[in-house]
Amino acid sequence: MDLRIPDDIQLVGEGLLSFIDAEVVPLEKANADLLRNERNLYGADGRYCPEVLQLRKQIRMKSAQAGYYTALGAAELGGGGLGPLAAAHLHELLARTYGPSRTLIHFVVVPSAFTNALTPVLKFLQPAAKEQFLPAIASGERTLCFGLSEPDAGSDVLAMKTTAVRDGDHWVLRGTKQWITNSPYADHAIIFAVTEPAKAGVRKGITAFFVDTGSPGFDVTSIIRVMGHLGGETGIIALDDVRVPDAHRLGEIGGGMTVAMTGVNAGRIGLAASCVGYAQWALALAVEYSKCRRTFGRPICEHQAVQVHLAEAAMDIYTARSTVLNCAWRLSEGSEARAEIAIAKAYCTEMLGRVVDRCMQVHGGMGMTNEVGLEALYRWARPMRIYDGTAEIQRRTIAMELINDGLRF
Repeated sequence: MDLRIPDDIQLVGEGLLSFIDAEVVPLEKANADLLRNERNLYGADGRYCPEVLQLRKQIRMKSAQAGYYTALGAAELGGGGLGPLAAAHLHELLARTYGPSRTLIHFVVVPSAFTNALTPVLKFLQPAAKEQFLPAIASGERTLCFGLSEPDAGSDVLAMKTTAVRDGDHWVLRGTKQWITNSPYADHAIIFAVTEPAKAGVRKGITAFFVDTGSPGFDVTSIIRVMGHLGGETGIIALDDVRVPDAHRLGEIGGGMTVAMTGVNAGRIGLAASCVGYAQWALALAVEYSKCRRTFGRPICEHQAVQVHLAEAAMDIYTARSTVLNCAWRLSEGSEARAEIAIAKAYCTEMLGRVVDRCMQVHGGMGMTNEVGLEALYRWARPMRIYDGTAEIQRRTIAMELINDGLRF
């Protein structure tokens, strides 16, 4: 395969950067006091303040009008249908260009593949529901969250306890969802629930539902604050007899895991590519700093110990980027690429942690300050080895693919 990004996709990326520089960066500058201080960014309850939410919505809708917000969505849903290679390139490009802690850019202008916009899971909506909900989602007016994980069912999804019981033309949902990105702000939630209890020799059946977050009994009970942040985008959902029409079911009864993995696998490519981009951003900072910072009468880039840090970071990034692009290419060719997706997710998230750590070391004391941005990236990177499937679960997937199908690469 050719690892070069096709010209048409590069042109989309150039247009995307121009859009951000023209539309988003001026808003960031005009609202710097709001965006750069977490005491202003979040309210006392840990949620984004209303002004931030309005800015994010404004950017989503402008991006949708420009065609970037839905560029990665399937053509059958009304999206640009650009595919996995474009997803990898655009997420890498955004991270490499703008770095971390850009609340109005990352996963807003071009959203995560399974959290927002025209996520692949929406293919499973019934026709009438597509007609009803897709326009507002595609325009950026309304957003989604993906309710799969639970307090006792993260890596072990089949331990799910949330239930959906049929009641005429409706289902009644009861349970708790946890670690749900965008849940405090979403207008709709894709909720997975047990509809067929486990029987001897048969696993329980799980079904997906499209739920209005304003429904009676639907409540985001709290924000989960992680790694020193005062607030965030992740929350806990309580479902107390939430009624959902059967017409809002996604896919077949008992087919929820097929729906879930359609979204999760697409999201993992974007996440892995973002890790590559952030690592490139961090290494570029470290290289430039090593040329300017002097010790013992010469720039620290001339010290072998520093050169080793820079070289090992570059080795990691090159390997990770090649892995992501190869995986995206396989998906573009129609392969399920289960092992390859797992490899990309595990390797790239772990790689980013190593690279940021080395770049902080090159910066010395400056690397730990909030002036450079490396410490913010370090805090972002560490949870990525857990979110969207832990590194251990990825290794389990890789091993099972090897055992069942042999070495394919």
